Parts: sequence; structure tokens; C-alpha cells
Amino acid sequence: MIRPIGKLAFLPAVLAACVSAPTPAVDEHAGHAPGAMEAPAQLTASPRHGEWITVSTGPGDSIRSWVVYPERATKAPVVIVVHEIFGVTPWIRSVADQLAAEGFVAVAPDFLTMKNIPGAPLSPEPQAATAAVRSLNMDDVHRQISAIARHAMALPAAAPKYGIVGFCWGGAVSFEHAVRVPSLGASVVYYGTSPAPARLASVRAPVLGLYGADDARVNATIPPADSAMKEMSKVYRPILYEGAGHGFLRQQDGREGKNLAAARAAWPETVSWFRTYLGR
Repeated sequence: MIRPIGKLAFLPAVLAACVSAPTPAVDEHAGHAPGAMEAPAQLTASPRHGEWITVSTGPGDSIRSWVVYPERATKAPVVIVVHEIFGVTPWIRSVADQLAAEGFVAVAPDFLTMKNIPGAPLSPEPQAATAAVRSLNMDDVHRQISAIARHAMALPAAAPKYGIVGFCWGGAVSFEHAVRVPSLGASVVYYGTSPAPARLASVRAPVLGLYGADDARVNATIPPADSAMKEMSKVYRPILYEGAGHGFLRQQDGREGKNLAAARAAWPETVSWFRTYLGR
């Protein structure tokens, strides 16, 4: 079901929709992912171990990935972090760091590894990254995600479970990955478009969708997916945040505080979703 923050007029079919699934209890003690402005400071101050690794994802094909390890005595579930159209920016690496702070092995694949983007890997040039993302073959992207997930789950610090979270372009990838990989443990979609309803029959992973209410292009894809998932008794929980726009988790200084309020509400939902469906 959709749970708006504050008053929100939305399509009646969506407001009436619901799924038969447990609602994860939001962890009020979860931290907050930083916005883009705070990301460099978080990375500098983090006590957690982060490193670049290169994962072979097929013949003549490899992907550079940023991995951050949690500080814990037991093995941790894996969360794949799918970047926006801007690539693996410092902000994406800071999101991975915050997921590690919440207890997960976080892996942010750089799907632009082979594209020779200026400034990569630390600070890819935005226009070049955007153009390169638009040229990616999605079959390759999902094959690479699966290979990276297998590699990550085989790490000594990792448990054999993985989820996925993505933002904008990466949000759409995260929902699509649930379509393509029924063994996925959980998916979290930040303001990404939904797959066509006819393609949702293969979804097994529970999907959480987090959207700015002022994002009509993306939000137009919610009602068809919501209705289809409900009809097939699948778990999809979309939440819209009043006054927030597209990209609210990164742009927390935008929209007169609405993006910040959405970010602070959405992050504990994210952590609870993964803890409920992947384990702690």
C-alpha cells in the first residue's frame, strides 16, 4: 500500500491497493544516509574499511566495485548499491558506507568501468557518465550484478543472501533485477520507474518503492505495477513523500526541507526492509 507523508492526493487505485505481507517495523535507531553535500565528510570520517575491487563478470568483461565492510563479529548480508546516471560518485560511495554502518556488506558496482569516464573512479564527470549510462546494454548490467553478488556473497565476511537498492536509473534497475532474478532476497527502489505489469509474474523478492510525490514521470508507473503485484499476491510497498522531488536522498538541501524530511523518513524504511527480508 502507499503511505503518504502528510496530505497527498494520488490516484484512487493506488491509494486503495494493498498487499498481504508483513510490514517491517521501522528501526528508529537507524542512521541517515548523507546527502551529496555531506558525502565527502562521511567518507573521510568513516571508521569502516572500504576498498575498490575488480570482479570478473564474463569473458573479457570485468567491473570495478566499491565495497564497504560492516564492523561486526558475524557474517553480514550483502546489499548491491546501483548508482544513478552519474556513476559511482562520492555520494554513492557514502550511501554504501552508511549501509555498512547499518550492518551490511555494501557493494557499489561501477557499470561505467569500461567507458573511460574522465575523473573516474573517484569523481566521474557528470555529462560523460550520463551519456555512457544511456548506452549500457541492460542484459549486460543484470548479468554483471548477478556475478558481483555471487562474488560478494563468497567473501569471508558475507552471508549467502543479497538485496539490491538503486537510485533513479539505478532504482529502475533494482526493480528490473527482481523481475530477472527470482532468487533475489529483497529490492529497494528509490524514485525509479516500474517494469511493465506483464513482466512482473517472475518477481519473488519483496519490493519497497520510495518516491517523491512531486515526480509525476516516475510516479505514473506506480499504479499499474501496484495493481499487478497485488493481483499476483506479491509484496510491493510504495511510499510517496509529500513535497519531495526526484533524487531527494541525494539532494537533501532541496525543496525547502521536503527532500530532507523524505530522506530522513525513507532511510529507516530501507534499513528495516533489508533487515526483515535479508536478516541482521
